[in-house]
Amino acid sequence: MTPRIFLIGFMGSGKSALAQPLAECLRWDVVDMDDFIEKKHLKTVGQLFEKLGEAKFREIECSVLEEISQCENTIISTGGGCPCFFDNMQTMLLRGVCIYLKLSVEELTKRLLKSHIDRPLIRGRSEEELLQFIRQKLEEREPFYSQSQLIIDCNGKSKTEIVEEIFKKITTFAEK
Repeated sequence: MTPRIFLIGFMGSGKSALAQPLAECLRWDVVDMDDFIEKKHLKTVGQLFEKLGEAKFREIECSVLEEISQCENTIISTGGGCPCFFDNMQTMLLRGVCIYLKLSVEELTKRLLKSHIDRPLIRGRSEEELLQFIRQKLEEREPFYSQSQLIIDCNGKSKTEIVEEIFKKITTFAEK
């Protein structure tokens, strides 16, 4: 089996929430990229975005990806935009299995409206603005996300159902 799994997808798709239960099934470690960045830089992702801007944040993200993609037997929960900058998607594809947690625009909007996490890219948007933003960003990011070796349709599924599906597909994938 591959030594690492990268969970990718739009913000709110469940990357962080699914990493731990999946790691428990595999008896692996978890690295949440945003948490790693925050600990390393002693600032939240939101603060880094505000202070440095998105371009500099993406450079930090790329550097961190290079560092954590050396970890073995690890589930890596990436930032939603990570696959879409520099050669990050290629790095992940070469170093492990990428799993795209795919959700509809409507489901992502619903989740993000309920989220209590401060997300700099969507802060202060109305429901309609958020829907339009997600639709546009998802369209831009889909060509990157869809390069994943595994794509999991998460619409209408519980966390347990998704983890079981990933575990089954990863086991099958590893046997090939």
